[in-house]
Amino acid sequence: MTPILMVLICLGTLPTPTLWAEPSSVVTQGSPVTLRCQGDQEAQEYHLYKEKASASWITWIPRELVKKGQFPIQSIAWQHAGQYRCQYYSHSGWSKPSDPLELVVTGVYRKPTLSALPSPVVTPGRSVTLQCGSELPFHGFILCKEEDEHPPCSSQPRTPGSSRAIFSVGPVSPSRRWTYRCYGYDSSFPYVWSSPSDLLELLVPGVSEKPSLSVQPGPVVAPGERLTLQCGSDVGYDRFTLYKDWGPDLLQRPGRQTQAGLSQANFTLSPVRVSHGGQYRCSGAHILSSKWSAPSDPLDILISGQIPDRPSLSVQPGPRVASGEDVTLLCQSQSPMDTFLLTKEGAAHHPQYLKSKHQAHKDQAEFPMSPVTSAHAGTYRCYGSRSSNPYLLSHPSDPLELVVSGPSSGPSPPPTGPTPTPGLGRNLGVVTGVSVTFILLLFLLLLLFLVLRHQRQGKHWTSAQREADFQHPAGAVKPEPTGGGLQRRSSPAADTQEETLYAAVKDTQPEDEVELDTQAAASETPQEVTYAQLDTLTLSRKATEPPSFQEGAPPAEPSVYSTLAIH
Repeated sequence: MTPILMVLICLGTLPTPTLWAEPSSVVTQGSPVTLRCQGDQEAQEYHLYKEKASASWITWIPRELVKKGQFPIQSIAWQHAGQYRCQYYSHSGWSKPSDPLELVVTGVYRKPTLSALPSPVVTPGRSVTLQCGSELPFHGFILCKEEDEHPPCSSQPRTPGSSRAIFSVGPVSPSRRWTYRCYGYDSSFPYVWSSPSDLLELLVPGVSEKPSLSVQPGPVVAPGERLTLQCGSDVGYDRFTLYKDWGPDLLQRPGRQTQAGLSQANFTLSPVRVSHGGQYRCSGAHILSSKWSAPSDPLDILISGQIPDRPSLSVQPGPRVASGEDVTLLCQSQSPMDTFLLTKEGAAHHPQYLKSKHQAHKDQAEFPMSPVTSAHAGTYRCYGSRSSNPYLLSHPSDPLELVVSGPSSGPSPPPTGPTPTPGLGRNLGVVTGVSVTFILLLFLLLLLFLVLRHQRQGKHWTSAQREADFQHPAGAVKPEPTGGGLQRRSSPAADTQEETLYAAVKDTQPEDEVELDTQAAASETPQEVTYAQLDTLTLSRKATEPPSFQEGAPPAEPSVYSTLAIH
């Protein structure tokens, strides 16, 4: 057997070594990386070489590392990029070369852009087109899928006459995440790539509950202002994404819990640009899941001041109306408009849209409000837009304030004379109401005056009767009062030291009890009314015997004793 045949037999009996890179074969410029070659247990020495080019850096590696199959690079540069193989030596000779390892160095050129056409939102089961492009004249582009242990990458040459490439991805499903980056390269150095593009995630909506999307302060905004889109849900999503229909951007924010138990994310656009105009949606997802929710209802962001015209806004029958009346807001423009929008200041609902009608050399739209209520009161503006770009509006009309008063008194009869001034009937109704209220107030004041006067006269009469009783000789029969007055046991000296309170006696629950001295007054009417006389000087003591009468004569009226609770 010849020596050459013996060598071939030896080469065929040794296992093929394995070559890989740690942490990855795609390495950012300036980062460390280690190439590792592994053979069988009898390997005594390893050899690493670069195909089609020399690799002087390999000769600088310490001998003890080479014997272990380790080839470290402390700071990788574009010169390290290329295709490598390795072999090992044992007592049987040299093994076969390993499979090639492509060592890629990234970050050498500026990053390209990656977008989804027409949108990063893809219906489950459908495919989508991704476009990678750059201002640099790259000869080809690389698309890599993220979040895999070994990211699969595909290469496409640039489209003739441009510096971009097209990739088809799909069909997609909501059960996994679809995230990508792309790179550009020059054909002279196919393993030297640009910096990676921004991450692009495809959103594949699922069937879970959709969130809600709102905007503050409102959907109509001028360039340079600030607005915030709020995506929220009561499902408890941990992250939210906001996207514009047919737009390349897909913004993501972590969700935060609110006091109301909702999860919410805010997306701020500041300063607002003309390119922000469009229709937006949002979706939610849990942080440990790749499944996104169903999309929210669409929300239009409208940019004002982009059409050099300012429509006019008027109201019929007038800016001051009664609740229940029919009101029409009329928006007109001298310039051609396809659609008119009506907005209410501070309102949460979307603007009202109406197609324009051409009348009297003007484009216009009528916004009816029938019947009007207090909820319709507020400040209104209107805008015009054109179908070529419905999200760009004209300048706003001058504000119109609608005032809604109380309910209407019903339909008025047809006028028989000259047409009254608008609003006169409503003003007359207000004046009539004020007049009636004033008359009632005067009547109440007069009634109060008469009652007070009657009480004062009653007090004067009681004083006179008391003096007459005091001057009456002992033993004489006291005349019965004819005016319903009250009799009381008193003296002239006590008149200046006590106050007399009159009240109808009612049953009470006694707690701290005091004695109430009462006498039933004779009345000329069949009704029996019991009056109570309260002597403030006797509140601190309790009488022990009833009032005395003349001996042998029955009392004219019974005496009633009651207990008054002082709280």
